[in-house]
Amino acid sequence: MEKLRIGIIGAGRIGKIHADNLLRLPEAQIVAVSDLFAGPELEAWAAERGIGTVTKDSNEIIGNPNIDAVFVCSTTDTHVPLIKQAAQADKHIFCEKPVSMDIRQTEEAIEAVRKAGVKLQIGFNRRFDHNFKRLREHVQAGTIGDPHIVRITSRDPNPPSPEYIKVSGGLFMDMMIHDFDIARFLSGSEIEEVYAQGGVLIDPVFAQYGDVDTAIVTLKFANGALGVIENSRKAVYGYDQRIEVFGSKGSAAVSNDHPNTAEISTAEGIMRDKPLHFFLERYNEAYVEETRMFVRSVLHGEPLPVDGSDGMQAERIALAAKLSLHLGRPVKIAEAVELAAAQPAGTF
Repeated sequence: MEKLRIGIIGAGRIGKIHADNLLRLPEAQIVAVSDLFAGPELEAWAAERGIGTVTKDSNEIIGNPNIDAVFVCSTTDTHVPLIKQAAQADKHIFCEKPVSMDIRQTEEAIEAVRKAGVKLQIGFNRRFDHNFKRLREHVQAGTIGDPHIVRITSRDPNPPSPEYIKVSGGLFMDMMIHDFDIARFLSGSEIEEVYAQGGVLIDPVFAQYGDVDTAIVTLKFANGALGVIENSRKAVYGYDQRIEVFGSKGSAAVSNDHPNTAEISTAEGIMRDKPLHFFLERYNEAYVEETRMFVRSVLHGEPLPVDGSDGMQAERIALAAKLSLHLGRPVKIAEAVELAAAQPAGTF
């Protein structure tokens, strides 16, 4: 069987998740792993999985002629240079979201991929969730008629650390960017305008870094539909992931996944388990499926399920939301892109 030979750059939590998922695929082979902090612990982890090469130098991955594709799982600030280098080395690329926090840099990365003729898949894993895929199938089939309202609830069980908040790019680029992508995915239409409102209601540390921990963004789609996305960095009852698409002929909705469906009814009340704790539990199979689709796309010439242009569009929406919060008014995506092009990098 033909195998896709893969190198993983960045062996933190997400890099190790992708590695374990790739090891489940008979068509994939992990040749090497690189991480700036590689040491005995990572070497032992790799040895347990039969990964022969561990290095601190990503150039050893990109320059290895026995590697066909790379998984870029390092920090966001390294994504663009790594994508460019990998494209020039004729490697196919899977990159975690976002490609960058500056849409001009993301454009450069996408152009490098285009010129090299390699594939670039972005890690929007929620597209591969079994619930959301089913929802999209019904919307596309016309089961609920023309979409009128897309409502997305996304709440984390606990806020990230101050160290992470500092470099995250903010709630819109780090957290809600998944929801911007899934809104496009489910509606089948582009988002043209956003209006963001946010606050610091959980921990004042967010304000120290110019961020918010609670936000609502309303959307206007090109097909006339409307949308609402609401995020919170802390839901005390667990990971809250719900979506509804309401249309002219009905509604299609997805509720939270739970460890089980048992519901206990007594005189004291009705009880059931909390939702699955966090994204690793909730989207475990989605992570597996996105890696499987990337491998198949490269080996068999199939279209990518989510590519650089999808990553770019989600970043543009996140930029518009950040600008909207700053200006206190609705912002069209085209306006945000135009303003970004005229300002120094990192202004918004």
